[in-house]
Amino acid sequence: MPRWFRRSTHLLAAVGLLSLSVPATAQDISAAARDIAAAEELFNRGLADMQAGRYEAGCGALAESERLDPQPGTLFTLAACEADWGRIATAVTRFGEYLALFERMTPAQGARQGERPKLARRRRDQLSPRVPRLALSLPPGAPAGTVVRRDGLVLGEAALGIPLPVDPGEHVLSIEAPGGPAREQRIKIAEGETRELTLELKGTPAPGAPAPPPAAPPPAAPRAAPASATARIAPAPAPVGPDAPAAPAAHRTAVYVAGGLGAAGLVLGGVMGALVFGEKGVIAEHCGSKIGFRDPGDCDATGVDAGNSAITMAQVSTVAFGVGLAGLGTAAVLYLTEPKHTGAASSGRRRWVSAGVLEAGPAGAVLGARGGF
Repeated sequence: MPRWFRRSTHLLAAVGLLSLSVPATAQDISAAARDIAAAEELFNRGLADMQAGRYEAGCGALAESERLDPQPGTLFTLAACEADWGRIATAVTRFGEYLALFERMTPAQGARQGERPKLARRRRDQLSPRVPRLALSLPPGAPAGTVVRRDGLVLGEAALGIPLPVDPGEHVLSIEAPGGPAREQRIKIAEGETRELTLELKGTPAPGAPAPPPAAPPPAAPRAAPASATARIAPAPAPVGPDAPAAPAAHRTAVYVAGGLGAAGLVLGGVMGALVFGEKGVIAEHCGSKIGFRDPGDCDATGVDAGNSAITMAQVSTVAFGVGLAGLGTAAVLYLTEPKHTGAASSGRRRWVSAGVLEAGPAGAVLGARGGF
């Protein structure tokens, strides 16, 4: 893939749109120390992994490509990768870096950026309210030189007690006093959440705190009940043989529910896939030569909106297919492991289930299931 393509890639992964290329500046060309070939290969691999949903590998490759040979197209694509991965705090920062770079461009360079600045502002504004914040504080009486780390990075004294933006998900926190052991804990934080947490030092009581009370003796073991009492409360043995009851209704119900949801997931995935192809037709009519542009990646507002819709529906289709396969697999396992009994244990009532898509449209779909058990 030529280097100009990496400079200008405008990521719309579900439909493969490309934006206008960005010309190399004098600083770009003079960077002889940069490993341009390695950066190009890493960009290609990162873009392929991103489009395949392998965000951890894709974003890592794109970040390394940007480090080796910084380019506006790489930075924009990296921001989109972080956003799709769910690292929204990092994505907001990346989009902000791209917009700051755009503000420093000459009018000619900025004009060749196409829709990327508009998309960057839109994604940044959409993601910013969802960024969680975490404030970490030292415990009272913590000695000077106590080190606080978040995900392995040391937080300076000025960063303590302030709600700082973090990515949603799990974070590893540690606190370590000089010469003492480190105390580590893991927390999870959701989108839009703000949390304040005071860390605790391991084995270091606060100055002036009273000594902990002696440990209470272990409780005495309970006395065994008399044999006669045990005999009185022992449950009756479960019947076996021809008179044994049928398999638990809950087990059979789980089989039908899992199977119905699995079927509905597959139907929803198919519907969303068909809608993606419909959006591709809109994109074809509102991009490239259809609207008078030489580059096929140039689109008007309708084409850009259709591309964004196609991305969302493609993701919904992928998740729905995954849910469908998981549901059918779960139903098969439950059915094969269901206890079998002989004899006339069935109530004679016919069990049935029906599942499918109740309504579908460009904005999404509604699925449901009904039946009798």
